[in-house]
Amino acid sequence: MNRRDMTHSFVNPSNVFGRGDDKEKIMDLLMQLDASRNVSVIPIVGIGGLGKTTLAKLSFDDKRVVSHFQLRMWVCVSEDFNVRRLIKDILKSAIYRIDENFDVDGLPNSLKELLKDKKILDYLNVDELQCRLRELLKDKKFLLVLDDVWNENPSKWNQLEELLIGGSNESKILVTTRNSSVATIMDTTTTYNLKGLPEEDCMSLLVKLAFKVGQENQYPNLLNIGREIVKKCKGVPLAVSTLAGLLYSKVDEHEWKSIRDNEIWNLEQKEGDILPALKLSYNQLPFHLKQCFAYCSVFPKDYNFNNLLLIQFWMAHGILQSPANESQELEDVGDLYIRELLSRSFFQDFQQNITLDYTFKMHDLVHDLALSIAKGECSVVTKKSTLVAEVCHLSLLENGQEVTTQLEKLSKVQTIIFITEQPASLLEACIARFKYLRLLDLSKSSFEVLPSSIGSLKHLRYLDLSDNHIIKQLPSSICKLHSLQTLVLGDCSNLERLPKGIRDIISLRFLVVTTKHTCLSDKAVGCLDSLRFLGIGDCKNLKCVFEGMEEGRLTNLRTLIVGGCPSLTTLSLSIKHLSALENLIIEDCEELSLTDKEENQDLKLSLRLLKFDNLPKLEVLPQWLQASANTLQHLEIADCCNFTALPEWLPHLNSLQTLRIKYCPVFSSLPAGMQDLTALREFQIEDCPKLSSKCREEVRHRIAHVPNIDFDEDFDEDIGSSSKRDDDISVYLQGEDDEEFNTSHNQ
Repeated sequence: MNRRDMTHSFVNPSNVFGRGDDKEKIMDLLMQLDASRNVSVIPIVGIGGLGKTTLAKLSFDDKRVVSHFQLRMWVCVSEDFNVRRLIKDILKSAIYRIDENFDVDGLPNSLKELLKDKKILDYLNVDELQCRLRELLKDKKFLLVLDDVWNENPSKWNQLEELLIGGSNESKILVTTRNSSVATIMDTTTTYNLKGLPEEDCMSLLVKLAFKVGQENQYPNLLNIGREIVKKCKGVPLAVSTLAGLLYSKVDEHEWKSIRDNEIWNLEQKEGDILPALKLSYNQLPFHLKQCFAYCSVFPKDYNFNNLLLIQFWMAHGILQSPANESQELEDVGDLYIRELLSRSFFQDFQQNITLDYTFKMHDLVHDLALSIAKGECSVVTKKSTLVAEVCHLSLLENGQEVTTQLEKLSKVQTIIFITEQPASLLEACIARFKYLRLLDLSKSSFEVLPSSIGSLKHLRYLDLSDNHIIKQLPSSICKLHSLQTLVLGDCSNLERLPKGIRDIISLRFLVVTTKHTCLSDKAVGCLDSLRFLGIGDCKNLKCVFEGMEEGRLTNLRTLIVGGCPSLTTLSLSIKHLSALENLIIEDCEELSLTDKEENQDLKLSLRLLKFDNLPKLEVLPQWLQASANTLQHLEIADCCNFTALPEWLPHLNSLQTLRIKYCPVFSSLPAGMQDLTALREFQIEDCPKLSSKCREEVRHRIAHVPNIDFDEDFDEDIGSSSKRDDDISVYLQGEDDEEFNTSHNQ
């Protein structure tokens, strides 16, 4: 059990920079009256070293807090959430701070004895301790700070909470934690996510800690270097303090430049410095998450991770645990891992692209932590790198002979990511040398042809060729890659067709394709029975998908995304055979008609998400959607200029949680029975000018049970909407040439 140094409640405000606004926001939360509960919990969440404890101290000692609460208590919890110890520490803190706001005369004799002799606490059992605590807090307005909480066990929290709810209204519990899951189990109404410190405040902190008083004015060059050092700390005060401590009283420019140019994980670290502080979070992770986190160090700093591709990356290396039950897939396990790392502040800058697709980043200091852990296995290669022979996972950030020479020393490589353009000769050398390659990322490359020798990589599980605009054909030898699970060919705009033998890649689970061909062959792709995800995007000539597909094909397909196919007239997909399909997204297919020629009431679909976007020929929803009445949770229709109305059978979708209709200029009616959509939680109508205000009001009354209703009230029934629709197309399928797209797609 690792335990950080026990914290106390005092901080000198003159040593704190840039947290004035944060403090006032916390003060507002502390002073608010929550009528729904007598004791409210306010978590401050952020990565290690960000200043959560300091912010709590500033608020705890504020004069307004001292006068507002009858009793204030501060307890450092750390990793050991032992309820008996916590009760004892709360009582000790309370007894120490009983002051003029507290009516001592009204206390029972048992508590008066404690005030006279605090050592009595050491001899009380759990039952006696909890009695004293409840007596102390009864009907009192108190503030309790629980600093550095790691506990994720709800039952342990419930045991402590039961003893704290006897306080009066306006009592508050202020919690600092690195893990948003901790806040969740505490049933909080407001979580305060602490951001990084502004650069100028970080600079002020560096000057205070690195220079003697007045010394900084004598060394303007050092100040300029110091500003560059501050930038690498990315707003984390403890990182600034760590580096300032290394620089204290040093005036040699070379020493300052050495700190600036070194990765933090290469610098000497003492107990309490930034990397040891961050490593506490890492030590808390279960082993499988430690592995997955460490592997992320192979990507460069500021890399924009995509959830779907990172999961495939982990799968390629076999580091995802087997699913807990039959309804789960490995992809579900990977998604749980990402969300767990997000909740623990290892990932940040979460951005939802579409319902299935989101991006995130690692803080630079968290990346340094990952590098310090995985330095023997993972490396970002530059011209100045020094690689050890054991390295297995590489991303090539630069090119040139210096990089090629470094690779010649290696033999155990399993991962190669070409971050920058590399010559074909280097690719051929890598294929010849590294026979145990599992992952090869050649996205953004411009190889006209792939070496046929790629078929010799029998262990290859992940191949990314996306955004290659000149490749025309894939070598037939690629079909020998029987272990391949992930093949990404998105935005390969000159790829003439898929190889005929692609059906032999029997392990393929994730396929994204752009092709100039007019039809995807059922004999090829339709036989990929391991396929879970299929993305078809920016196929300008494509007219049909899987024409005449036989029953029993693609029975494991869970997600199908089709976008940017203006010539597509029919899916020809025999939708009834896709019994595992959960997510269907179709966008920007101007000629696509979804009208069913043959209705089949015996369909066994299990769709959960359906989105239609920019389908001019869509007038009504297809009848086959009724087969998903018990499973469909999210339905969105956007930018469909001829879509007129929702069907009368819509209220039969008894699992529907989200319903959005946007930018549909002739949409004019909603079905009766909307009140039967009892699971609905979000209902949005946006830029649908033909839907009358009378209809909106009638429906609003019928769906009063829905928590989130947006009817876009600022509309004009006589003038068509001119608002531009949200461009919500997945990065895998979009083929547009704008800078924003290229940035997200290339990452």
